[in-house]
Amino acid sequence: MDEQDAIHSTRFSRTAALAGAGAKVGLNYLKYYGRRALASEAGAKALETTLHEENASQVFKTFSQLKGAPLKLAQMLSIDKNILPAAYLKSFAQAQYSTPPLSYPLVVRTFRREFGREPLDLFDEFTRQAASGASIGQVHRAARGVHQFAVKVQYPGVAESLQNDLRVVKPIALQVLGLRESDVAEYFEEVKARLLEETDYALELQRSQQLAHDCAGVPHIRFPAMYPELSSARVLTMDWVEGEALDRFADGPASQAERDQVGQALWDFYDHQIHQLRLFHADPHPGNFLVRDGDVWVLDFGCTKALPEDVYRQQFRFLDPSLLDDATALARAMEELQLLLPQDGPVERAHLVRLFQDSVGQLALPFRHGFHDFGDPEYMAAIYRNGQANSEDKVLRKLRGRRGSPHSVYVNRAYFGLYSLLSRLRARVKTRLPDWLAPVGAA
Repeated sequence: MDEQDAIHSTRFSRTAALAGAGAKVGLNYLKYYGRRALASEAGAKALETTLHEENASQVFKTFSQLKGAPLKLAQMLSIDKNILPAAYLKSFAQAQYSTPPLSYPLVVRTFRREFGREPLDLFDEFTRQAASGASIGQVHRAARGVHQFAVKVQYPGVAESLQNDLRVVKPIALQVLGLRESDVAEYFEEVKARLLEETDYALELQRSQQLAHDCAGVPHIRFPAMYPELSSARVLTMDWVEGEALDRFADGPASQAERDQVGQALWDFYDHQIHQLRLFHADPHPGNFLVRDGDVWVLDFGCTKALPEDVYRQQFRFLDPSLLDDATALARAMEELQLLLPQDGPVERAHLVRLFQDSVGQLALPFRHGFHDFGDPEYMAAIYRNGQANSEDKVLRKLRGRRGSPHSVYVNRAYFGLYSLLSRLRARVKTRLPDWLAPVGAA
């Protein structure tokens, strides 16, 4: 893939690039509406497909060149195929791996700013070409003697431009997703807070060391050592880890026993973080994990989420099997989490409770019997069908107001990402309810 020799780093240039992409998206929509009015039903479908393909290509091209918040949003949205039209899903999935890296002179510039020295002043060897690139930074391989390091270098201007980027990209995202700004403002603030944290490599180093220490007892979960003396707010150095990317392992010839061991490690890792630590790795896409000799190596702690105790209890109360059988108690729990609002009428409330019973019943199923086979393709298919039905539900589409705690954004992202990884692994895992709930079906 060709390298980028420059990156838009000023507020004006990034705003202009994003505004240009937004204008092209808007113009494509205007053309689409004009043509659709004259088209047959089949023709309208074809026009809609073309619209999404053209817009997805344009948006991803701009986001990948800008890096930072726009590209990170593409990466986040690519995880859930119920959120985006298929064309966006296909384009945005490239954000996991296939983004053009920055050229070496820009890397040198970052080192000079952070350390007052160049990479080869700190290391005996340092690859000019990035080993991998992502939304916030890219990774280079380095060495001192025989010791091998992975050095993550943040893209220039990403941290400084993040808030402005989100302000400009928000209308594009709302248009693509079909959302109202007033209903999702607090969710955007939550996403902004996490993205700002991701640009702080000093915080990532601290969180990496903390979670590595606190999760040391989780079987088959491993962490690379971190090197504070070779790190800064914009450069992060850790051990280089050889292994197989999790998605390639999942798609390869691994035995069922190997798949189960890796899947169990991931399940136990998230179970311990969320239900014991209330601090968790909130970016479970396959590029953040490597598999080696049956162990799962966790490579990136840029996106972590601390969960307040009251929100944790409200959120995971829905795992209680008895709650789903009691519509009145379920409605009260939904009110506590602000999934039901005072302005909802009786018909809306009853409809929402029924939908929530179905959705939570599916999502909580792995916790119910102490064991779950994520290799059953029908399970994730049912979740996707339910999500699609909810996205098209006329009552839901008419609702106003923010629903649920903003803290839920990353809890939901963590579990949906985990379920997706386990499904791809076709893993069979032992599960359990949190200790404070009735241990029905606990293993």
